[in-house]
Amino acid sequence: MKMAALCSEFGDLVQIKKQLISVISLCKERGLLHSAKWASELAFALDPLPKDELPPSAPFTEDDAQDLDALTLAKSYFDLKEYDRAAYFLKGCCSQKAYFLYMYSRYLSGEKKKDDETVDSLGPLEKGQVRNEALRELRVELSKKHNAGELDGFTLYLYGVVLRKLDLLKEAVDVFVEAIHALPLHWGAWLELSNLVTNIEMLKSLSLPDSWIKDFFMAHMYTELQMIKEALQKYQNLIEAGFSKSTYIISQIAVAYHNIRDIDQALALFNELRDQDPYRIDNMDTFSNLLYVKSMKPELSYLAHNLVEIDKYRVETCCVIGNYYSLRSQHEKAALYFQRALKLNPRCLGAWTLMGHEYMEMKNTSAAIQAYRHAIEVNKRDYRAWYGLGQTYEILKMPFYCLYYYRKAHQLRPNDSRMLVALGESYEKLSQQVEAKKCYWRAYSVGDVEKMALLKLAKLHEQLNESDDAAQCYMLYIQDIFSCGEQLEHAEVSTALRYLGQYYFKNKCYDEASLCAQRCCDYNDAREEGKALLRQISQVRDQIETPSADLFSQLSNNNTPVRRVSPLNLISFTP
Repeated sequence: MKMAALCSEFGDLVQIKKQLISVISLCKERGLLHSAKWASELAFALDPLPKDELPPSAPFTEDDAQDLDALTLAKSYFDLKEYDRAAYFLKGCCSQKAYFLYMYSRYLSGEKKKDDETVDSLGPLEKGQVRNEALRELRVELSKKHNAGELDGFTLYLYGVVLRKLDLLKEAVDVFVEAIHALPLHWGAWLELSNLVTNIEMLKSLSLPDSWIKDFFMAHMYTELQMIKEALQKYQNLIEAGFSKSTYIISQIAVAYHNIRDIDQALALFNELRDQDPYRIDNMDTFSNLLYVKSMKPELSYLAHNLVEIDKYRVETCCVIGNYYSLRSQHEKAALYFQRALKLNPRCLGAWTLMGHEYMEMKNTSAAIQAYRHAIEVNKRDYRAWYGLGQTYEILKMPFYCLYYYRKAHQLRPNDSRMLVALGESYEKLSQQVEAKKCYWRAYSVGDVEKMALLKLAKLHEQLNESDDAAQCYMLYIQDIFSCGEQLEHAEVSTALRYLGQYYFKNKCYDEASLCAQRCCDYNDAREEGKALLRQISQVRDQIETPSADLFSQLSNNNTPVRRVSPLNLISFTP
């Protein structure tokens, strides 16, 4: 039943294949290579069509015939990146195709000159206000055509790009939506629109065409907006609808798992992707991030060498090599490769963020701040850059700045415990203990990745002399540490046991105090205190002793003498 609904939603896969073949041809003619590549990968995932089912060529108008020679010549120059030359021979052409290529050549010429000037005269970190000088002229000309209703889907897309580059974002959104309605199958326009959507409310407010490609866009947007559950459901629906062989979908699912830190699942998918497409470089920087987090040096080394053999001057290759050197603690070399990536593509989000991390490692806070700020300029939804800025200002002991940046990171990742713990620490430094408590409890409630929230909450209660609450948090912390199976490096079980031993002793619960003291003896830093507490207990213990069960079974049975901590009204979190 579900499959039938999906098939009706996506119509006939044969029709989708025909549409993809048609749009591939249209994009190639106009030099829109990334959109052509995306459509080609998707078409490859569908069954081939018989000869008589192949779509006919696009209709050829009188204007097209008139401009054919000039267009053919200009396109050959365009393909060789001689953009000014291509634009010169297209000037005065009348056809829609020639007009688009004329305007696009002028735009790319300006972008190339801007990038060359950025790389030649300035380092990536000192990138000044180098602008594409062609943008204003292009906007004036395209605006006149737009008002006259003379722009087709491709030229509307270019107009939107020009508006976005001029920071006219509201107008750009409207034009991209118009471009999508005019030509729904052009993935480039959807992708540009996705970069301008800041939240789910804005996404819902957009008037989008009812096309099968909208599902790909929505899945992409859910991933970008950290709505991973919804994104994975969308991608699963697409797989069931007939796109099961699509490497694009596999890569997107892997990125989604990477975003929710399900590292093993993401690694498995990236390895599957490498088996299916061994010379793929797209998304390999994300794959290297996962290998870095898992400290998989041999695998990361192999990936770096492999990508260098394929194409050493790709942005992703430079990022992978940078991660490899970072894992080996060679931070200067790592920063050098991230700078190289930025020379290849100054709008590479991952390279800016990773370079910020390297400067943090080298204690160069001012350079780190600049790198993170550039990352935010490229994509305001990059929570890692906001979080990195918070950490940098924390080192500079500027808690109000920390609070601002950690809040931004938390808004983008509301269920990430690391952002909440960082927020709690900032509130604590600003003596806003109530807000700090809320943050720590919320971090524990959403699933504390680093197992730090309860410990910090317990210590905060301890400072405020709220002994019952502190004891309850320390007990939950001990349960949490032992239930996760692996011993964490920063685990402070001895601190918790030491406090609980003294707490029970003060409350005359000598059996529980004795158990805590005995457990303290297992830890070097608490052994002497444990022994001292055992001596104290033996001196004051009553003659009648009740048999005692293991502390941790008592914790689970809730028959300890402390009161159960209420969640401190922490259900609603509004820092």
